[in-house]
Amino acid sequence: MGPLTLLGGVDPTWAAFLSPELASRMQFGWTISVHILFAALSVGLAPFVVYFTWKDVRTNDERYERLRSFWVKVFAVGFVMGTVTGIPMSFQFGTNFPQFAEAAGELIGGPLAFEAKMAFFLEAVFLGVLLYGRDRVGDRTYVLSSVLVGVGAWLSGFWILVVNAWMQTPRGYEMITRNGVEVARLTDPVAAFLTPRLPWMYVHMMNASVISVALLVAGVSAYIVWKKPDAEAWNTALRLAVVILIVTAPFQAVHGDAYGRHVENTQPQKFAAMEAHYDTGQADLHLLAFPKSLDALTDPRADNLVTVSLPAVGSFLASGGDFGAEVIGLNEYEENPPVALVFWSFRFMVGLGFLFIGLAMWGGYLAYRGRLSESTRYLQAVIAASPFGYAALLTGWYVTEIGRQPWVIQGELRTSEAVSSTLTGTEATLTLAGFVVVYVGLVLAALYVLKWLIRGELRALGVRESGEGRWRGPIPEVTDDD
Repeated sequence: MGPLTLLGGVDPTWAAFLSPELASRMQFGWTISVHILFAALSVGLAPFVVYFTWKDVRTNDERYERLRSFWVKVFAVGFVMGTVTGIPMSFQFGTNFPQFAEAAGELIGGPLAFEAKMAFFLEAVFLGVLLYGRDRVGDRTYVLSSVLVGVGAWLSGFWILVVNAWMQTPRGYEMITRNGVEVARLTDPVAAFLTPRLPWMYVHMMNASVISVALLVAGVSAYIVWKKPDAEAWNTALRLAVVILIVTAPFQAVHGDAYGRHVENTQPQKFAAMEAHYDTGQADLHLLAFPKSLDALTDPRADNLVTVSLPAVGSFLASGGDFGAEVIGLNEYEENPPVALVFWSFRFMVGLGFLFIGLAMWGGYLAYRGRLSESTRYLQAVIAASPFGYAALLTGWYVTEIGRQPWVIQGELRTSEAVSSTLTGTEATLTLAGFVVVYVGLVLAALYVLKWLIRGELRALGVRESGEGRWRGPIPEVTDDD
């Protein structure tokens, strides 16, 4: 591995803090956590870009031209950062998890190739048209470009989730021995690509991305409206974001409930971890949970938690209607996932989901009364909540991925068996540290660009930055040329 080469072949044992398996899992988890922020930005922003582009071309309204121009630039930033953060993950299959790559290569190679050639290039080519072709192509071509960019983003998500859904509920394969290694051989492409998990995961993930971006659009719009109340374009964007939240936030809760039943049917161990359900039998549903001690943070159990629960409702949801249904407990398994991470991530995700529903209903009421942009409290609440959509998306992803442990391919290949046998703890730890530093830099760079775009928009609206770093109200006598 690279770190030892850079150190002249000397093994710095002082750096070997983590085992190769743990460091590799943390490294892949970290890279995909950052990557998913930008991937979700592309997926969630695509419908907004299509709508703003269509309205701009159709109405020739300055509001939509301003919104299209701003959010296409944000989309471009997300696309570039998503590409930069996503490429290393494919290499990690070979450097950190070669056994997984060898065992599952025949199943995952096709969808990953489709993602690159069918989705990535489609998105990249027509994003160029969106960025530079407004005065160079016809109106229909320009609108079609926005649609194809959105199709590319959503296709990309589809093929990536095909791979992940297969790892969760593998189908359409048989295990054979090839060159002394047990590998999965593709036997039914339709069954392998369209697994039982795929529709649940795809709908939930795409909707979560739209919610995350709707909150971002609402937050940016609310900030600009707060600084410039008569900014018509951003009042329009704020109303649109609220309408989208009214639809998507409640739908996510309803869909998540049904998704949970599917998880219990296909991965009962993960379902038990989500509720920290240890003893087989009737299961409660914990609406709220508070630790009685610090130990409860790392080992949540009924006797060390203060919970607000609905008795037997866990059984009802798991079975689809039977309050007395038996739910298998974690004590039935020899090895469990990190229960605390799954349990608290699930609580955090669900809690934020209800917060989003509340914000959506509050905003809908204000919009109905014609006071959406006049409510300072609501604008401040939306600004504060703008990053929470991504927090909910990440914690939901942690429930999905960490809850699957100890399996990298459910029921077939353990994560410990997938890690490279030649990788040392020193190498894995040093590369993990490197990825943390580089990816933090990339996130900060993206946030800086977003801040720069917002400041540019405020300057265009006549709002200027004071010497103390705070933005003043409108200064009509100052123009963009000054």
